[in-house]
Amino acid sequence: MDIGKSIIFLGFSLICVGCFFYLLGDRMNWFGNLLGDFKYESKNIRVYMPITSMLILSVFLTIIINVILKYFK
Repeated sequence: MDIGKSIIFLGFSLICVGCFFYLLGDRMNWFGNLLGDFKYESKNIRVYMPITSMLILSVFLTIIINVILKYFK
């Protein structure tokens, strides 16, 4: 029974994230182009490591998950 609730919550979360990117996707061009994001391009190789963007995303998701867990306990 708990797995069912978790799957429903995950599905709802994915729908919310999808709607967010659908509505605000054109305004999010700065994400992925921050100062600490590493880009290297040559003739045959293209390397992209979004270090700063992933750190910001990690902090944001950690805060959201902690708030949700405190709310449901």
